[in-house]
Amino acid sequence: MRMDERRIDNRLLCAELVEVIWEDDSGRKKRRVANLEDISLSGICLQMEKELPAGTPIRMSYGDGELVGVVRYCVYRDIGYFLGIQLEDGCRWSTQHFKPQHLLDPRELVDRAMLRHDSPADSVPV
Repeated sequence: MRMDERRIDNRLLCAELVEVIWEDDSGRKKRRVANLEDISLSGICLQMEKELPAGTPIRMSYGDGELVGVVRYCVYRDIGYFLGIQLEDGCRWSTQHFKPQHLLDPRELVDRAMLRHDSPADSVPV
């Protein structure tokens, strides 16, 4: 785990367009499409074209459901703003309710790479 990593739960990488809903400073409801970058039981990372300040409550809508949380950080990186969202207590993500089309566990990639590396097919006879 990286030193600056705050999320305890395993992150799964994904790529899914979702709708993000929040209220601006004047109380008006705002909606934007965002890319869901990664997801865990207790948090999500979204990439958006709009900056949202830390502490902003948001709703992420998908299909027939939604996840509710609070922006913990928002940083600009090359192609847009990346928002770290901590899901509210009692609001947990589950593949039973929402499974992004492209979902990848990075640990599986490491395991596969280790198996290929240790594979006898890779050994060269002497």
